[in-house]
Amino acid sequence: MAQQVALRVHAERRGRFAFAGHPQTHLQVWENQGYSAVHGLRFHAVGDYNALLTLKDLEAVHEPLAAVVIELPQRDIGGQLPTLEELQAQTGWVKRAGAAAHCDGARLWEAQTGYDAPLHEIAGLFDTVYVSLYKGLEGVRGAVLAGDVETIGHAAVWRQRLGGAIADAWPLAAIALMGMDENLPRMAEFAAHARALAEAINEDGFAHTTPAEPATPLFHVHVPLSKLEAERAARNLLEETGIKLFLYARSSPDPGRCRFEISVGIDALEFAPREVAELIRGLRSRV
Repeated sequence: MAQQVALRVHAERRGRFAFAGHPQTHLQVWENQGYSAVHGLRFHAVGDYNALLTLKDLEAVHEPLAAVVIELPQRDIGGQLPTLEELQAQTGWVKRAGAAAHCDGARLWEAQTGYDAPLHEIAGLFDTVYVSLYKGLEGVRGAVLAGDVETIGHAAVWRQRLGGAIADAWPLAAIALMGMDENLPRMAEFAAHARALAEAINEDGFAHTTPAEPATPLFHVHVPLSKLEAERAARNLLEETGIKLFLYARSSPDPGRCRFEISVGIDALEFAPREVAELIRGLRSRV
């Protein structure tokens, strides 16, 4: 709701109803085109499906845009991040084009570990920023939308229209504040563990990760198994050991390969990197 509302507000203020973003932006892949069905917006996919959005990609867009969505990190391509310099160049181009720069910061807490800059400097590059309270912070659910007073005032109207202005939402914030106290200071530790995991997985030779060296506590693992084989092996692993290695696998253009996501939080610290690499290699024998 928060992201779609942000885009609706930017569109109404500019009289433009197209927004741009990566082909695998969360709004396109996971929200059933809600931006169109609910708000009448049009999505302009920009850049390569399997690579980060670049300034050159944006410069090739000639359609007037209401906003550009930049996801930090880009979850569906392995939690990759643009450099801070590239991010500054992209948000600068967006604003010069008369559009709003919107940050899909569902995992902004994790993304900060990949930059030599504090959260407020990263967020300050954008006109609006969305953050999730239930991913890295491990809250129950909920989100926060940040922006200037006028934008947030307009967004509050849409929150009311969409039924989101519930009176008893404060527990969501309270639990998220606990996550900010307990999880947020450990994000760098999670990222370091992700890098150690990726190193062990890549050394093994059976699987490899994207990125090879994760910038955040999130990365993808590619294995020489089909999607069905990997999911069957993971179910067998769960039954044998009680360990759930991943939620689901994603298919590949090569039907004999697939990938899955690993996100490092407090629970993942219990597993040594070589132990995880061994579990992944063991998928082959559990098919």
